Amino acid sequence: MTDALDVLALVLLLQAKHLVADFYLQNEFMLSGRNRYFHAGRALHVLIHLAGTLIALLFVGSGIAVIALVLALEFVLHFNIDWAKSALTESQKLTPSMPEYWHALGLDQAAHQATYIGIAALCYFLN
Repeated sequence: MTDALDVLALVLLLQAKHLVADFYLQNEFMLSGRNRYFHAGRALHVLIHLAGTLIALLFVGSGIAVIALVLALEFVLHFNIDWAKSALTESQKLTPSMPEYWHALGLDQAAHQATYIGIAALCYFLN
């Protein structure tokens, strides 16, 4: 990654993969029991995200060391962001009919998008 267009392309690719992985590829197994910290469904969901991130990073020409670092960081961040939202919505018994549910979802999505900006910045400075 050598210029601003590479950074913007990476952010756009990461946003597109997020849309697909978060809203189209999650299944019942990934969504059930998410209030438990150690949840295989959440781990599988995050691995799908990592596959999309890997494709995006390869597309913009990131090196193997940067890719490994980004994937490790994204696993930890995405897993914990999703757990925090699930733990909050479960503990507060939030449902889509409640404004607080949408506040939690909005914070969850903003945290993911901030992660993608951080990934793009990391790639720019390390590549």
